[in-house]
This record gives sequence, C-alpha cells and structure tokens, in this order.
Amino acid sequence: MNDVMYKLFFVGLGGFAGSVLRYLASGWVQDLSGSIGFPYGTLAVNLAGCFVIGFLSHLADVRGVFSSDTRAFVFVGVLGGFTTFSTFGNETMNLFRDGEHAFALFNIGSHILLGLFFVWLGRSLAYLLWR
Repeated sequence: MNDVMYKLFFVGLGGFAGSVLRYLASGWVQDLSGSIGFPYGTLAVNLAGCFVIGFLSHLADVRGVFSSDTRAFVFVGVLGGFTTFSTFGNETMNLFRDGEHAFALFNIGSHILLGLFFVWLGRSLAYLLWR
C-alpha cells in the first residue's frame, strides 16, 4: 500500500471512530440535560473537541510528540469525525497566534455568517424543488 493510501486508510479509520464517539457523547449529554429545546449534546462535543485539539496541538507543535501519520489519524480522522468545529477553533487560534488578526476575524465571520447563509440556501433550494 503506498503512502497516500496508507494515510487515507488511517484518516478513514479515525473518522469512523470519531463519528461513533460524537454520536455516543452527544446523545449521552443530550439525555443528561433532559432538554429538547437546546442542542446541549452538540455544544458539549464541540467544546470537548476544541479542548482536545488545543491540548494535543500544543504537544504536537512544541513537543513534536506526533508523527505525520499519527497527526493524520488523530487530528484529521478522530477529531475531524468527532467535530470539525475543533479544527475551525484551532486554525483560528493559529491565525491569532501568528499575528494574523484580520484573517482570524475574517475566518470567524465567514464561517458563521456564510455557514448560516448556506444552510438557508440549501433549505430554500430543497423547498423550491420538492414543495
């Protein structure tokens, strides 16, 4: 198996594990909250993912504790499957850390505003096509 296929396999395996963990963790937290009006499970998963990626990215950047294959498995696979919000948070913090404040703010605004716009756009298109 070549290097690209090897990485894709481990990213996929990590993504599977992260997605299963997200499903279990968010459901558990949502059940604990007893709420049907607010997505506490999703909030908990996003915050946990942000904490974990912050902790592990520091170890990766400062201590060099992860090989590139392990980074692909953990950061892209497991954490990407668990929540992409953690990647968004980590990339934004990296921009702030690197002094790219305008890009960091643009990243925040564009993800939130454009993300909401594209959800609305997708729902509107589906409504128009299948009403």
